[in-house]
Amino acid sequence: MSVVLEFDNLHYTFPGSDTPALCGASLRIEGGRRIALLGRNGAGKSTLFLHGNGILRPVAGQVRLNGMPLEYTRRGLLRVRRQVGLVFQNPDDQLFSASVLQDISFGPLNLGLSHDEVRRRVAEAADLCGVSDLLDRPTHALSGGQKTRVALAGVLAMEPDILLVDEATSGLDPWMRQQVFSIFDRLVERGATVALATHDLDAAQHWADTVVIMSEGRVIIAAPSAQIFGDPELRALAGPVGGR
Repeated sequence: MSVVLEFDNLHYTFPGSDTPALCGASLRIEGGRRIALLGRNGAGKSTLFLHGNGILRPVAGQVRLNGMPLEYTRRGLLRVRRQVGLVFQNPDDQLFSASVLQDISFGPLNLGLSHDEVRRRVAEAADLCGVSDLLDRPTHALSGGQKTRVALAGVLAMEPDILLVDEATSGLDPWMRQQVFSIFDRLVERGATVALATHDLDAAQHWADTVVIMSEGRVIIAAPSAQIFGDPELRALAGPVGGR
């Protein structure tokens, strides 16, 4: 598998903070993989993902997409966001339009696509995420699970090759969680890469091909799931039983 997204020795400290959020984090993400990113709160998982599509820019180090360094110009960021989608942990941080239809349409319209192409993408993403019947619904009237699926549909309408998901499955009931993982699987079957930051060790063990463990702003290890969970020492790094 070829490397599609690479974080090379990233360093980052949030403005006003004395504690670095990333301290030399390096990770190579291969195409067509299911990846689980584990680590305690504050380990740097969310910060790493925010660098993945250019929302944050490292103070040192480099992010590369398909071997090319990210360019933090308007054109460069548009290019990366066509290919790398990011789903936030809290869908309320992602939903801002009046209706579901407007929200899912926002990204494709920003790409300057034709109205026919936007309609096609919205219909396909809504169908994939099971929200076709919600298109006329106000976003503020959605349940938590519906908001998660609509936020996911809005990202998928951009048709990214790489999907970074920041703990979006936390707080979902078991049925809804299963539906979201089914969406991830369908994306991978189409050749996309899905990387999920999570505290869910069951998902890491049984869904992911590759498990990445972060601590104190660094990537400690990235290895096949079977290797991580088959080795007691590596398994201990993944976290306590129950995933918390």
